[in-house]
Parts: sequence; C-alpha cells; structure tokens
Amino acid sequence: MSNSIAFFDSHCHFDFPEFDADRMEVWQAAQSAGVKALVMPGVYPQQWDRLVKLSLAMPGFYWAFGIHPCWIHQVPVDVDSLRRYETQIDTYLAGLPEQERHRCVAVGECGLDKTIDLPLSQQLGIFSWHIDLANRLGKPLIVHSLKTHNELIALCKKHKPQYGGVVHAFSGSYDTAMQLIDLGFCLGAGGVITYERAQKTRATFARVPFDAIVLETDAPDMPPSGRQGMRNTSQALPLIAQALADLRGVSVEEVAAKTVANTRRLFHCN
Repeated sequence: MSNSIAFFDSHCHFDFPEFDADRMEVWQAAQSAGVKALVMPGVYPQQWDRLVKLSLAMPGFYWAFGIHPCWIHQVPVDVDSLRRYETQIDTYLAGLPEQERHRCVAVGECGLDKTIDLPLSQQLGIFSWHIDLANRLGKPLIVHSLKTHNELIALCKKHKPQYGGVVHAFSGSYDTAMQLIDLGFCLGAGGVITYERAQKTRATFARVPFDAIVLETDAPDMPPSGRQGMRNTSQALPLIAQALADLRGVSVEEVAAKTVANTRRLFHCN
C-alpha cells in the first residue's frame, strides 16, 4: 500500500486509558500507516476536559461532546444536569481561540442501545437532548445504535437532526441503510466488514452510495478479522479500507480519497 495514501479515522476513543502507556507510539504507528486525522467522541461529561486537552495538543485530532448510552447510568441526567452540561459545553467553546473552536466537530457519541439495562424511554429522552444540542450548535451527530435502528429512524423522522450525522459501526440491511441516508446520515464502516461471516453488512457497504461512507476503527474496541481479543488502534484503518475496496471493486486509493472527503464534509473540517 502506497505511503502517499491518507486516511481519516472518523471514530476512535484515543483518549481512553487503554492508550495511556504508549499513546504517542501508537499514533506514530498509525501515521506511518497513513492515518492523518481522527475524531474522538465524548462518552460522559467528566471525560470532556481530557478530550479537549488531548485534541488541542495533537495536530489532526478533533473531538465531540456527548453522553454515550452505556454511560448514562453513571452521571446525573435530570433536566437541571442536562442544562448544566450545555453550559459546560458553551463555556468550553467560548474559551477557545476561534481557530481552535472548529476542532469540536460533532455532538456525540449518543444514541440508543437495547443490550444495556436502561429503559429505552430514558435513552430516547437523552438522545432527543443531543439532537437539540446538535441543532443549536450547528453540528452533526455521532450516533451509537445497537438493535435500535427502527427506533432511531422513527425518532429522527419526528425530531430531525438538521446537520446530519454518522451512524457509527453500522451493521444492518441495505433498506435500513438507505432510510438512514435519506435522513442525512453517513454510515461508519469499521472492523465488521473485514469478517466474511458479516454477509449482510458487507453486502450493504458494497451497494450504498459511496458519498455516505466514512471509515472508522472504534479503537480500542472492534478489531478487524484476525485480531480478535487484541487492542484495536487506528493503524487498522488501511485493513478496513482494503476490505471496502474489495467489496466495491475499486482501488484502496479511491476508498481513501473518497472517505476522507466524506469525513471532512460531514464534520466541516479542513
């Protein structure tokens, strides 16, 4: 694979403790593999300060503010707390130099998950709060949806994210994918498409409009085929790109160029 190919990891939890011991080495290896930029999603308010500081210290790093459904039970989410989080976000952004403010590119990671012990009604309420926040800030959403695509589609039809977003780690049918794309979402192609057994997802990414696909690793989770049980890193992104190229019958260079352009368009980053 040519060293001149550039990739953009649209979803990487590079601030997580799994990288504390060797973060710079991991990033250098990813850069050597062609990864030039990444987005780190927020997962709960206590993590946001770390996200901002790490992003501002590293060229090519971007971040998002959000509360992941798996972290909702760990933080207060009453009306007053949500209002306080909004004030916290506004304060972060107002305190940044104008040339750095754009590196907050999205709201999320947020969404819905039927595999966790949290009432879906509560998850829907918090997700609606994220949609309102994204619409007010003029930013897209980074969405986590696990066994909840129907509920996600129904909510977004009623309560539209005005600036679109990405359904990360998408794993679903072509029909579901097209409904999400019609609502303004891109789809995150990650390690799942490297597994031969993921036939439905692979078939979907072979067919959906190329303009709607972004690449991601979800590191340190969701390693590609052959690396099960190992820590995932952005260095795996070229493997995912190659799998997508094979599925679509195009070159990996075309996949890299197209998905980087899609990611930068989605997140409005240079």
